[in-house]
Amino acid sequence: MKKETAEDRFRKMTETPVRRLIISLSVPTVISNLVSTLYNAADTFFVGQISTSASAAVGVALSLQAVIQAIGFFFGQGSGNNMSRQLGSHHEDTAEVLASTGFFSSLILSVLVTVLGLIFLRPLSIFLGSSETILPYAMDYIFWILIASPFMASSFVLNNQLRFEGNSFYSMIGLTTGGILNLVLDPLFIFVFHMGISGAALATAISQFVSFVILFVLTQKIGTVKIRFSSFKPSLKILGMITNGGLPSLCRQSVASVAMIALNNAALPFGDAAIAAMAIVNKIGNFTNSVLLGVGQGYQPVCGYNYGAGLYKRVKDGFWFCVKLMSIVLLALAVVEYIWASPIVGFFRKGDPEVIEIGDIALRLRCFTLVFSAWITISNMLLQTTGKMWRASILGFARQGIILIPVVWILPPLIGIWGIQIAQPLADLITFLMSVPMTMGVIRAMNEGVRKEEQKA
Repeated sequence: MKKETAEDRFRKMTETPVRRLIISLSVPTVISNLVSTLYNAADTFFVGQISTSASAAVGVALSLQAVIQAIGFFFGQGSGNNMSRQLGSHHEDTAEVLASTGFFSSLILSVLVTVLGLIFLRPLSIFLGSSETILPYAMDYIFWILIASPFMASSFVLNNQLRFEGNSFYSMIGLTTGGILNLVLDPLFIFVFHMGISGAALATAISQFVSFVILFVLTQKIGTVKIRFSSFKPSLKILGMITNGGLPSLCRQSVASVAMIALNNAALPFGDAAIAAMAIVNKIGNFTNSVLLGVGQGYQPVCGYNYGAGLYKRVKDGFWFCVKLMSIVLLALAVVEYIWASPIVGFFRKGDPEVIEIGDIALRLRCFTLVFSAWITISNMLLQTTGKMWRASILGFARQGIILIPVVWILPPLIGIWGIQIAQPLADLITFLMSVPMTMGVIRAMNEGVRKEEQKA
């Protein structure tokens, strides 16, 4: 494996045709996202063979996993998008300090989550939305997720840092290896070793550890920027840079966790079938989002390098290419999911018509606003990577916080389970309307930079 120099990487990121560059960076990211989503969905599928309550327990644990992911993405995106701008400006030493500080900070915080979570395991499981029938399964599952928390969060950090360097192929290797391993271990632990839902969680924990080890080795051997404890310098300046770059991700991920907790608690009066159905629909949505996020994440290093180098036309061209491409892809996926909603939901929970009926309606309703996600997500990537922290954070909060959570609290008492099923599409529509003026302001500001580029030429 040949290591590129920082100058080689700079020329590649600022001179390769934008569309070709984004596609080359997006393909491995989409693959790694899909595999990562697949091994999360594998738990839902295999655990779904145990019981509806066990399947619902995986849905309850999703909000905890979102918190762990929020930690990883905060420090990974926060250090990563600043790294890409620093590399674009030829400040390699600062990039290394950002990478090391982001990595070790994430490790410390996730260890704290593990300790506190294990101490308060039962109340935590209830808080996340467990009913009395779900609680034993949820505690068994969450125990191993907490054990894996430091490796899970650190993997997200390393994955993001490799991507922002432009090494998305190597980040793919780490995540896909863990994902494939989880697909093998899940049925082995659940059905052969008769470990039940604990086996599914243990399989996930082992897979996350393996991904972490591979990503760390690749970062040290192949990465442009190394992780060194001597470069761990959590100064106010460095932490401020990480916060500026990572706060939008923290907002998106943490509020997603709160939204899932609210959704689970709102679904409690409608029984375990409602919780299981919405968990399945969320898993299906994660597959769709994997493709969208993969393309957006492929765009981010291109955006960061070129924005740092003052090449605003390339930043804009990449943005419009991603929005158009993903609008077409999401429209096609919406048609497929709408037509085959019942079989898709039924794949995860066969033999339970109530789960399928609830999930079928929720999935079809989401299809009506799915295409708006292209603009929302790519806009968020642009705002975050160019350092527009507050606008990116507000947009991150809006979709699953400012809008979704109040909708989940207000509508179910008024219109019953329809309030839960329609909450996400309604939030998507309102967020799209909010995001258009926020993003266009940045685009217009860059137009001035493009005019100056053309005048210099």
